[in-house]
Amino acid sequence: MENILRKKLKKDNAVIGTMIQELRSPAVPILLANAGYDFIFIDMEHGAHNMETVSDLIKVSRSIGLCPLVRVPDLQYHLISRCLDAGAQGFMVPRIETREQAQKAVSYSKYPPMGERGCSINKGHNDYRGGDLLEFISSANKENFVILQIERRAAIEDLDNILSVEGIDGAILGPNDLAASYGVKNDLNSQFMNDIFQKVMDVGKKYGVYTGMHIGNLAKLIEWKNKGMQLITYNTDLGFLGAGAAAGIKELK
Repeated sequence: MENILRKKLKKDNAVIGTMIQELRSPAVPILLANAGYDFIFIDMEHGAHNMETVSDLIKVSRSIGLCPLVRVPDLQYHLISRCLDAGAQGFMVPRIETREQAQKAVSYSKYPPMGERGCSINKGHNDYRGGDLLEFISSANKENFVILQIERRAAIEDLDNILSVEGIDGAILGPNDLAASYGVKNDLNSQFMNDIFQKVMDVGKKYGVYTGMHIGNLAKLIEWKNKGMQLITYNTDLGFLGAGAAAGIKELK
């Protein structure tokens, strides 16, 4: 199945998504698709979702043309492979710090000879259809989207080595953890933080890696989208719910 996120990015378009951390109703991805979002991250690092919920949200998203991605909780084979088997069209690994970790992320997600992923064809990733083994493997290796979350000082200091790994498609900044890693305040307007954002975008372009960030600050996202970032991840389900509830109660009181 063609990766709808990859298709849009190849047209030099920015893609816009959000993170689902708590809400598990199948209505949520439908509402987001209706609103015009291109993708969702289903959060298994900080979210409360188990594998069954993740699988159900992936199925709904695929059926409506919303690209399902998963933020896995850790760089482990079974956490990545099960999400891809369920039909996720990509994943993001948090807390990446080394080239070796980036290589493992690629290897865990690719079938031989590119990687070490085990193969079961008629699963969610193939919409429960069979197919020719070699054709399926070739398509999956080409279409699945591998994203690294850049949120550690060590990653910034070795960024060329990390983003030059073959098979890495995206790098998304996590400003909160990044600031904590440097021991500075998370001031999105500081020169220090913006120099880091620029470095990630520049190194990404150098190696053909799409870059972006995940924050709730709309003005800052627009600024970096205009500068050339393409993986725009805005807010979370909790952020939307909290903001909407607060706006209403403020007016009512």
